Amino acid sequence: MSFAPNFPVMLRTEDGVRIDAAHTPPARRHADPELGIVVAHGFTGSWRERTARRIVHVLSGYGGVIAFDFRGHGRSGGETTVGDLEILDVEAAVRHARVVGYSRIALVGFSMGAAVAVRHAGLRGGVDAVVAVSGPARWYYRGTRPMRQVHWAIEQPFGRWAARVAKRTRIARGQWDPIPMPPHEAAGLIAPTPLLIVHGDADAFFPLEHAHQLYAGAREPKELWIEPGYGHAEAAASPELIHRIGKWLSSPPS
Repeated sequence: MSFAPNFPVMLRTEDGVRIDAAHTPPARRHADPELGIVVAHGFTGSWRERTARRIVHVLSGYGGVIAFDFRGHGRSGGETTVGDLEILDVEAAVRHARVVGYSRIALVGFSMGAAVAVRHAGLRGGVDAVVAVSGPARWYYRGTRPMRQVHWAIEQPFGRWAARVAKRTRIARGQWDPIPMPPHEAAGLIAPTPLLIVHGDADAFFPLEHAHQLYAGAREPKELWIEPGYGHAEAAASPELIHRIGKWLSSPPS
């Protein structure tokens, strides 16, 4: 499969971190030329991975897409803070989308990227729609084996080394200080911007309680899609689901 062409660009955050990104212009005649979609990947992910590029390809049928690597991931600089300072990375991508010429900006985040998208929309604002896919509602969740493994990678020296070598992910050492606002609280600050929460009932990382807690914390306009058989984040997202998200972005509720 060949993907829609993209134009790599290096962004810089407010705190001086270089962010590796790419702009994919609208790929179809009926795509909205005013809509810029910022795609935020999950922990250890990258916009350069095939799964992420497939998602960008589908979304480019609905608008232009800015995809990027969070700090500490891939070719971006710095170290990941796993959901805290990453809102500055999203802000850099949003700013670039406006510079390119998009007048409406939507955020689509997966897993950690979903948490960051929700926090950015709640704390920074300035966007027109938010989609949180497979996102956590709260921090420090260890109720599933995959999340216990994630915490091991974050907290243990050998785990951070393994993430750097195997996933090109550089993780900051030390504890959050202060602890950032959790996504379910930030969700309450997003309105009147529309929020769509998408979660699979086969998610091995975050059970459905996270989606329900996010939804309960948010105010209208909001929607919750529980997807039967859908696993976790980008790797499990079907083209059909991404098309449905793209259509929602084209005419979100108000």
